[in-house]
Amino acid sequence: MNETEARPAGRMRAITVSATALIVLAGCGSTTTAVTTQQPPTATIAPLASIGQGEGALNLIAWEGYVDTSWKTQFEKDTGCKVNAVYAGSSDEMVTKMANGGGGQWDMVSASGDADLRLIYGGDVKPMNPALIPDFQNFQTYFQAPPYNTISGIHYGISLQWGPNTLLYNKTKFTTAPTSWGVLYDSQYSQLITVPNNPIQIADAALYLSKKNPSLGITDPYELTQAQFDATVNLLHQQHPLIKKYWNLASEEISLFENKDVMVGAAWPYQTNTLQADGKVKVADTIPSEGATGWGDTWMLATKAPHPNCAYLWTKYVSTPKVQATQAIFFGETPVNTKACAEMDAQAAGSCAQYHANESANYLQSIKFWKTPIQTCADGSKKCVPYAQWVTAWTSITA
Repeated sequence: MNETEARPAGRMRAITVSATALIVLAGCGSTTTAVTTQQPPTATIAPLASIGQGEGALNLIAWEGYVDTSWKTQFEKDTGCKVNAVYAGSSDEMVTKMANGGGGQWDMVSASGDADLRLIYGGDVKPMNPALIPDFQNFQTYFQAPPYNTISGIHYGISLQWGPNTLLYNKTKFTTAPTSWGVLYDSQYSQLITVPNNPIQIADAALYLSKKNPSLGITDPYELTQAQFDATVNLLHQQHPLIKKYWNLASEEISLFENKDVMVGAAWPYQTNTLQADGKVKVADTIPSEGATGWGDTWMLATKAPHPNCAYLWTKYVSTPKVQATQAIFFGETPVNTKACAEMDAQAAGSCAQYHANESANYLQSIKFWKTPIQTCADGSKKCVPYAQWVTAWTSITA
């Protein structure tokens, strides 16, 4: 699956899990008593207590658009750390490049929540000290210690940006906003529906079923027993003939709505804002009553990072309100720094609200952020279905 395109915000946050990554996760499932208490391989490595002189270089693995010259140039001028960025097209590519702790070549990776646990339990990233990031205290509370990058109080990276997975709809077709994700499984909208082509989409269906069928006992859409997983996969098989297209790129979904090939689908705020700006079709998005999934990105420090001081200087810099706002607007996402909202509106009027940067804590609580499914459930049992089975199931669903 090709996940890159010319416009950075259009790239797809999908995963094609490699055999090596799956072996790592399987190992976690076979040795731990609970993912929340298992000690990752690098847990005992003490993070820096202070930031020293920059080493003159910084090697990053990043999503395209995360190291733009509009903020990179000033950082290099201020610190003397020359940035070398290699862009990855998928979470799996990031995990592969970060193997063996970055191999002594890479310093940091801008990993999404669906990759973090693989990097952490694979020993490829090490703890970071948030006390060295002044703006950390201004982060939304959730992003100070989200479960996808913080384990037993140890921070394996510093949160950066995030985004919800929303329900996008044509306002002509839906004169009032849909209140449930159930519209994506409703036969009356057959061939008018689109969803991402991504195995993690199984979690969206599980979230819907957690409310639709509470007897299944689903409490976490990323921690599914075999029975819960089978019920979710069955729902997605039933949905398959209703789908017009499984989209790989944001631009694909935008075209589907503009051409009126679809009327409703799972999306990001980026698609909504682009469509509304283009004005070819009237659309809006919503978070249905069941809540939503979402993604959060983290700058993580390679275990064998050759330039740790420059890495911390970079993390400190990109956590500031101005840079957070600049990246959010440039890329089409939401900053974790609460003080970035005013900066966003100063740079582009109304952008804070457009990208949900001013939402309440209740809004964040309604979002189940991505994390890689592993065999060991939060209660310590080994009853959860690991990601390898998600990939296999998704291939079957979309065939």
